[in-house]
Amino acid sequence: MGPVLGAEGCREAPARRPAPRGLGRAGPMHSLAAGPDCCGGLGNLDFRQADLCVMTRLLGYVDPSDPRFVAAVLAIAFNPLFWNVVARWEHKTRKLSRAFRSPHLACYTLGGAILLLNVLRSHCFMQAMLSQPRMQSLDNPTAYRAGLALLGVGSVFVLSSFLALGFTGTFLGDYFGIFKEARVTSFPFNILDNPMYWGSTANYLGWAIMHASPTGLLLTAVVALIYVVAILYEEPFTAEVYRQKASQACKRS
Repeated sequence: MGPVLGAEGCREAPARRPAPRGLGRAGPMHSLAAGPDCCGGLGNLDFRQADLCVMTRLLGYVDPSDPRFVAAVLAIAFNPLFWNVVARWEHKTRKLSRAFRSPHLACYTLGGAILLLNVLRSHCFMQAMLSQPRMQSLDNPTAYRAGLALLGVGSVFVLSSFLALGFTGTFLGDYFGIFKEARVTSFPFNILDNPMYWGSTANYLGWAIMHASPTGLLLTAVVALIYVVAILYEEPFTAEVYRQKASQACKRS
């Protein structure tokens, strides 16, 4: 759950003097030494190196040592780790359900914690964007409208996923022994798998483009990568949970 960063080359023209750091600053994080364009001009463009050129240009705007950037990366990585570890521990031990005397109440509590962590993640993401430079080639009405459209599409996927799954279906209820009667195949699950993850990724991408933020684009790539890892980690275990449910149902019948 990429935008064209600009057609004028793989990096901005070198600045004579670094601009002071601030919220509205536009331009690379560091001034670049004068020299030929990294792709050698359109006549000598090597498309195998194009992605590398874009990434090099993007990284020129980002200070990875900024504490707000580090906090955003940690928040992005921590959230899926937290809910997967806790949900698997609950599935194995049922200690949360016993502590709250109800699997539903335990699931609601975990869901509330996940929501709070997601608010914190979004706050860290925004603070990291606002603390670092803007990209001039993205700072225009067309890009802003594209970002707004992505934000709208992402919100539709997230909200429709929640409505289709319900609270316990969204927040790992099956790990608490709370199963839906049938597999959800309605919108947006008939469009793509894991629509809540990719809708969330589209939201972050929309924010990044609306703020003309290379830092936001890089953090969105981190969000997408973490979700890919989470999907690879979650899907086999979830399939096993449902296999065990089916096996127990057969034994009772």
